[in-house]
Amino acid sequence: MATVSHPVFARVYERLSVAMDRSGMVEFRRSLVAGLSGRVIEIGAGNGRMFPHYPPGVTEVVAVEPERRLRAAAVRAASRAPVPVTVVDGLAEALPVGQGEFDAAVVALVLCTVPDQPGALTEVGRVLRPGGQLRFFEHVAVEEPSGMRRVQQLLDATLWPKLFGGCHIGRDTVAAIAGAGFAIEELRRFRFPASSNGPSSPCVLGRAIRPAPPSLR
Repeated sequence: MATVSHPVFARVYERLSVAMDRSGMVEFRRSLVAGLSGRVIEIGAGNGRMFPHYPPGVTEVVAVEPERRLRAAAVRAASRAPVPVTVVDGLAEALPVGQGEFDAAVVALVLCTVPDQPGALTEVGRVLRPGGQLRFFEHVAVEEPSGMRRVQQLLDATLWPKLFGGCHIGRDTVAAIAGAGFAIEELRRFRFPASSNGPSSPCVLGRAIRPAPPSLR
């Protein structure tokens, strides 16, 4: 089993996720999944805060979460979801599903956390059908080299991942998505919370497509 246990972080995250939603995160969650349809895989589902926002065109969500306490919370949240949700154990770098099974993949504050970001993105490409969508909402490095970027790099190399379940706030996740072969079609950069200028506030929300192989175009 891929089960991960971080009980202290999981308890903190359960409270933090509710506070973030009350501070405006819920609007980004809705935007992230708006217009989706068909089968969706949500990678790093946490305690299931995304589930209420899936639109009715979604026929099934397979929600992958390795942390046992958060996965149990996600199972409870799935029972109240407006679309069918199945919660499973698994890692982003080794998704427990077949190739090309999904119309869309959703990641929210996950690619900043996974130990192997390129490996996770390779897995996303594997499980999506040609033309399938990757919807992403992530902490990222500030765009321009600056004192803030150096602060992000210092925190990533020291305390931040240990305190926040492996989160890295200085990754260039947009470049990593493009480097994994996805075509980025929509991208929005912003700070969350909007009033913050802290090292974890730079974020992106976007949509990328897994291109079809040349023979299928």
